[in-house]
Amino acid sequence: MVSQLRTSDPQPDNHSIVYPDSDGQPMSDNTKQFRWIVLIQQNLEAWFADVADVFVAGDLLWYPVEGEPKIRQAPDAMVVFGRSKGDRGSYKQWLEDDIAPQVVFEVRSPGNTQTELDKKLVFYDRYGVEEYYLYDPDRNDLSGWLREERLTPIDSMTNWVSPRLEIRFDWQDNDLTLYLPNGVAFTTLEQERQRAEAAELRAAQLAERLRAMGIDPDQLQ
Repeated sequence: MVSQLRTSDPQPDNHSIVYPDSDGQPMSDNTKQFRWIVLIQQNLEAWFADVADVFVAGDLLWYPVEGEPKIRQAPDAMVVFGRSKGDRGSYKQWLEDDIAPQVVFEVRSPGNTQTELDKKLVFYDRYGVEEYYLYDPDRNDLSGWLREERLTPIDSMTNWVSPRLEIRFDWQDNDLTLYLPNGVAFTTLEQERQRAEAAELRAAQLAERLRAMGIDPDQLQ
């Protein structure tokens, strides 16, 4: 399960009912699905890192109904506006000002049956999700649903911008690419590390050239 740094404790819970923190299912069935889950969750978490009341999680069990521990789902990624960041073993909606996750993502794996995915859509529709995105990396197929009175299929996901997240979905060289509101494409931690190292190298090379010209780069800062 993905944990978040807790800034405030939830309200007391009824300990007579057990709400498991795990459903016994693996986070992903293969490395491709796992990479996409991590890519989505980590980029959204980084984007909203400075926003105190936006909670982002991956593979976290969501219980929408108090007293009904069998009613649950664990979205591959979910975003909740209006809730603080922090550690949670699960997301119990009645302890979270009854705020449902507004945006959820699922990344399809070969082990997902169509019946299972249909049930997830019904669940997200029934319990108040505003935007639902389902991506199949094997087929490079993206589907989306937006709540009107109910979750309604989005006609085209090409250049679609999420109303809540303001991220954009598009295809680059026939591969799905997600863009942050500032126009920067979602990146992996490895890509970010390589980018930072390249920037440091360029800065060091520039400083060396300036010194060769008799200019102290420290005096330019």
